Amino acid sequence: MLLEDLKHHPIYLASKSPRRQELLRGMGFNFEVMPTDVPEIYPADLPPEQVVEYLSKLKLSTLDFAKFPNDSIFIACDTIVVLGNKIIEKPNDAADALRMLHELTDNEHTVMSGLTVATQHHQETCHKKTKVRFKKFTDEELEYYVKNYMPLDKAGAYGVQEWIGYVGIDYIEGSFYNVMGLPTKLLWDMLSRVPLKR
Repeated sequence: MLLEDLKHHPIYLASKSPRRQELLRGMGFNFEVMPTDVPEIYPADLPPEQVVEYLSKLKLSTLDFAKFPNDSIFIACDTIVVLGNKIIEKPNDAADALRMLHELTDNEHTVMSGLTVATQHHQETCHKKTKVRFKKFTDEELEYYVKNYMPLDKAGAYGVQEWIGYVGIDYIEGSFYNVMGLPTKLLWDMLSRVPLKR
């Protein structure tokens, strides 16, 4: 089983996101958090699917793999929200969060995550898409959510696992955990393809 195969391989997660850490723990993995501070800047002409893949690879680009045990595994993920052809990232402040949520209300959007799994001798990058539709929120509901949950560290200014998800999602097509910020089944599949010394 994969968990047994990975037991003796150090795993490093290049993310400060508490949601990603929670989901990785829930998958049964022991890991160390190794956040990388790189500006999330990407070429303007990239389509959204390539943006998330580019950013996930970028998060690992500052790590010198040679300084880690040679059987280490590195995981990086980046998540964006796409409305039409417009990428909606993290809000700058509460007013920006409200603006984003007003755009998403009564609309279907797509959550995309780019995922990179790497070792010293292997690297794979993939992406996952999930469709989400919000109900028509009132101004008071959106103001309540932003004031009480301050979702400034979340793409699209919302956390699906919070109040806004409980009361406002009409439907989700695809991975719920992708909307939380880590496409867990995709990660399991990618880890299964890592050539391991057994």
